[in-house]
Amino acid sequence: MVIAIVGASGAVGQELLRVLEQRQFPVSELRLFGSARSAGTEYSFCGRKYAVRLLEHGDAFKGVDIAFASAGASVSREYAEDITRYGAILIDNSSAFRMDEDVPLVVPEVNASDAQNRPRNIIANPNCTTIQMVVALQAIERVSHIRRVHVATYQAASGAGAQAMKELENQYRQVLNGEEVKVEKFAYQLAYNLIPHIDVFTENGYTKEEMKMYNETRKIMHSDIKVSATCVRVPSLRAHSESVWVETEKPVSIEQAKEAFANGAGCVLMDEPENKIYPMPLFLSGKDEVFIGRVRKDLTDDCGLSFWCVSDQIRKGAALNAVQIAEYLIKVTN
Repeated sequence: MVIAIVGASGAVGQELLRVLEQRQFPVSELRLFGSARSAGTEYSFCGRKYAVRLLEHGDAFKGVDIAFASAGASVSREYAEDITRYGAILIDNSSAFRMDEDVPLVVPEVNASDAQNRPRNIIANPNCTTIQMVVALQAIERVSHIRRVHVATYQAASGAGAQAMKELENQYRQVLNGEEVKVEKFAYQLAYNLIPHIDVFTENGYTKEEMKMYNETRKIMHSDIKVSATCVRVPSLRAHSESVWVETEKPVSIEQAKEAFANGAGCVLMDEPENKIYPMPLFLSGKDEVFIGRVRKDLTDDCGLSFWCVSDQIRKGAALNAVQIAEYLIKVTN
C-alpha cells in the first residue's frame, strides 16, 4: 500500500514509523510530510532512507491509500481535502474531526466496524486518555452496562510531545544544578510538581481534555455513559496512568471483573498486590496493551468497581491505535 505520514518528525510520527515496521505493515511506497523546519530530514524505514517533503497544497497525495496525520488540528483541517481528494483514507490523530457526526471515532478493540462508515474518508483517532480508558471499560461493559465513570488521570510529559519530554528532562537537570528552570511547554515547572491543568478551561470549569473524555467515550461506546474526569500532568516521561471508578447497572464481582480484564481485547491484567505487582509507567513504556491492576470493589457502592490502568500514550494512545485501524480496514477489504 502507498502510505503517507503527515507530521513525520514529531513524537507520534516517529512512533508510527516504528509501529509500521515492527508490525510488518504492507508498505509498497512511503511518503513523509512535514513543516519547512523538518523538510529534507531523512528517516530510516525497513532499511531505506526517506526524506521528509514539505507539506503543501496540491496533488502530493495522489495515489496514496492511507494517510496518517499527526501535525495538530489546524494542519489537519487545512489539508484534509488535499489528502482525501484522490481517494486516500485519512486517519487523523488530532482533535480536528473527533466529534463530527460524519467522522467515525475508532478504537478497534471497541468499535472497529465504525471505520467502515466514513462519508468524508476521514477516521478520527481519539484522545490518548480516552483510548486507554475505553479499552478497559469495554471489558466490563460486556459483563454489565456501565452507567457512570469517575476518572483521575496522571498524564506523562509525552502527552505534550517530544519537546515537552525534553523540557522535563532538562528541568530535572536545571533543578539539580541550581540553575533557572525554563518553562515553555507547560503552565508551570513540571519537574518535582503536579499540574491539574491540561488543555484550556471551558465555561463549566472542566478543561477541554476532561470534556474530551466525556464526549468521546459516549461516541466510541455508543452509550449513555457519563464520565467525570480530572486530568493532571505528572512528572513522568512516558505512558499515562488513570485511576478509574465505574458504576455498573448490576453488581460485578471482583472475580468477574478480573476475568473480564484478563480476557479483554487489548488488556493485560497485572493485579497481585500481595507481590507488589501492579501497572507502573516506568516499566510499561513502549508496550502495546492497556495494563490493569488494583481491581477492587467500591466501598461506597454495591455496583461500583475501582481499578488502575497504565498505557503508553505515544503508542496505544496514538500511533498504534491508528495503525490498528488501518489493519482492520485491510482485513475487511480483502
